[in-house]
Amino acid sequence: MTKAFPSIARRLKSTGIKLLNMGTFLINRFIANWKRYFLGDTVDVRPSPSYDVRPSLAGPVLSLGGGGPDVDDAIQWMINQVRGGTDSATKVNVVVIRTNGNHDYNRLIYAMKGVKFVETLVISNRQEANKAEIFEKVKNADVIFFAGGDQCQYIRNWKDTKLETAVKSVYLKGGGVGGTSAGAMIQSEYVYDACASSEKGIETRDALEDPYRDITFTYNFFNWSNLKGTIVDTHFDRRQRMGRIMTFIARQIKDGVSNSVLGIAVSESTSVLVDKNGLVKVMGRGAAYFVLGNHIPEVCEPRSPLTFSNYKIWKVRSGDTFNLRNRPTSGYYLRSVKRGRIDSNPY
Repeated sequence: MTKAFPSIARRLKSTGIKLLNMGTFLINRFIANWKRYFLGDTVDVRPSPSYDVRPSLAGPVLSLGGGGPDVDDAIQWMINQVRGGTDSATKVNVVVIRTNGNHDYNRLIYAMKGVKFVETLVISNRQEANKAEIFEKVKNADVIFFAGGDQCQYIRNWKDTKLETAVKSVYLKGGGVGGTSAGAMIQSEYVYDACASSEKGIETRDALEDPYRDITFTYNFFNWSNLKGTIVDTHFDRRQRMGRIMTFIARQIKDGVSNSVLGIAVSESTSVLVDKNGLVKVMGRGAAYFVLGNHIPEVCEPRSPLTFSNYKIWKVRSGDTFNLRNRPTSGYYLRSVKRGRIDSNPY
């Protein structure tokens, strides 16, 4: 009997070490998961308690990225506008939203001036988009940024949810809302949702040949005041999407949605920045195009090539401006589509 005690003691000691190791593993895993979507000092990464007085915000502002490499200065512009200027002492909370992917934006955005904390939320279904904790996180943000992805997924997962309501509340309190690629396309009043087409989406040639085949739109999503009557397209120069946005504009008019539609077309590595007064500044490597259709298309029917005359096109290069509320009456050029073909180089 006495010989058994050392053996029992060894087993107890071994079991205790295993339990200790398991506990350490679980604690480390919890910390790793907790840090997964946060970056920065542990005091500052969490939102301010509800009893703190949040600073007044100087927006609302928008940032529409054309896809490809992000324009970091455009994101910083949005943050500075919301803070009230580059020299403001105010620091803001930023939330990045996406349906899949990682937290790569955290490090980039946290290093920017005036950022208090940044968090990435991967919200991949409607159940998550309706969670109270998601609603609170987004509502307490000062700046929202939608990563690129699939606008059909974004709309199916987020439209008419608590998440949508929370994002709208950020805009209404003077915050900033930005996005790139699909994350920019969902900001306009009329959204090409790509839900009826392949993952690649409809491109210029097919759109001009048949304005109705696999082309669907979503309405009444965000409805930002300075983007009334607009439809946004991205990856513009690289994928030669002028005919595509011309088709999207013609569809809104033909379908009776509006009698005048402004397309906002953003090139890759370029951003369209919209301040609270509707004044646009283009920033980045490329240009943005503002494409106006303001009459009934001559031919816009299923299984028939598009014919639409005299689109007005303003090409706005990086550093230049465009006023959405007081649209310029000059500086544009005209292009027409005849039987599915643009009459001359539209770029």
